[in-house]
Amino acid sequence: LVQALKYENYLNCDLVKFLLRRALQNRNIGHKLFWLLKSDMHEPSVTVQYGLIIEIYLKANPSHMSILDRQQIILQKLKSITDIHTKAANLKKKAKEKDDSPLQKVMQQSAYKEAFCQIYSPITLMYKLDKIVEKSCKVMDSKKKPFWLEWTNDDEKGQNIQLIYKCGDDLRQDMLTLQILEVMDTIWQSEGYDLRLNPYGCVATGCEEGMIEVVQKSLTLAGIQKWRKLGLDKRSLYDWLKHKNPTEHSLQRAVEEFKLSCAGYAVATYILGVGDRHNDNIMMKETGQLFHIDFGHFLGNKKTKFNINRERVPFILTSHFEYIIKDGEKKPQNFTHFKEICERAYLIIRSRAHLLIQLFMMMLSSGIPQLNNVSDIDYIKEVLALNSTQEEALEKFRKKFKEAQESSWSTTVNWWFHMRVH
Repeated sequence: LVQALKYENYLNCDLVKFLLRRALQNRNIGHKLFWLLKSDMHEPSVTVQYGLIIEIYLKANPSHMSILDRQQIILQKLKSITDIHTKAANLKKKAKEKDDSPLQKVMQQSAYKEAFCQIYSPITLMYKLDKIVEKSCKVMDSKKKPFWLEWTNDDEKGQNIQLIYKCGDDLRQDMLTLQILEVMDTIWQSEGYDLRLNPYGCVATGCEEGMIEVVQKSLTLAGIQKWRKLGLDKRSLYDWLKHKNPTEHSLQRAVEEFKLSCAGYAVATYILGVGDRHNDNIMMKETGQLFHIDFGHFLGNKKTKFNINRERVPFILTSHFEYIIKDGEKKPQNFTHFKEICERAYLIIRSRAHLLIQLFMMMLSSGIPQLNNVSDIDYIKEVLALNSTQEEALEKFRKKFKEAQESSWSTTVNWWFHMRVH
């Protein structure tokens, strides 16, 4: 709806009135509206329009303005720390010295401690952040060097809250993908299928910067494989689940959770053409729930190395996944059921293809690099085989499923190289 504002000729229109009315009735909606408008303010074509809408909202809601003002102060400070870290890292690199991050040292300063305490999370107003835990803050090992930040919870009975601050990536693409996952989840649930998707919180707060929710009690597949010390052995993920779910009942529940979530993400990432699916971009909760993170590549834009496509499967379905689904080879019938769920989930989304296409069409004006032309949406039309009958489309999906299963070795090799590099 925020993107649709770009097609309005006048500020005083029904869509603006509707959005402002809903935002003023519900602060959670107002919070989302503010950041959606703010993250596009760098575009000259909407700077005045979006700026005026923000001004109208804040003047009508001064109590929320004070909350947002505090959030913008910490975001400005995080941006300045990023600049300090980047300069320091470049100097260390030239001098061939170890990169010692200044993040913790900066966070220990009284001015920063004061600024970072007693604020609401920019992602959601549900959580109030109490005090920054400096010793837990760190610079993460990925290309853009995002910050891992941790606060104590203002709710004494609540666990610590962890957020990731990222600068240098357009998080609007992640936001869009996560929102489409929510739409898919709603469609599946309306048909009686709960495929246990986990669209975590993510908010773009400006041009190529934003914050991401850290999902508690979860670990990347790479982290699990390192923990097990079996590397890429197909039993590694299953053994971790057994360790976290020691009773037979809890293990069975975790296997079922994994089966459903694996089916949901297999179909969703296939339809959306999500790329860069290495074992640091796929995570698993202790409950068995699988979920994907980092959606910097979608609509069939796969990641390449030396002009070679490293991702040769339509979606991720490795021997590690199959081993869990079969409950360690004890229940091979589980995999048959898993395949049936995938097929049904695919056909359900295909029957609502027009909705997905319309949503992506509305986003063409957003300026997202991998979604700026009508031809980019052709990927979804092709994957859903909209010019074929349902039987033909299902047969095509079955071939892709078989391809993902039989070519899973290439994913394993890709993961091995990724773990060697990192």
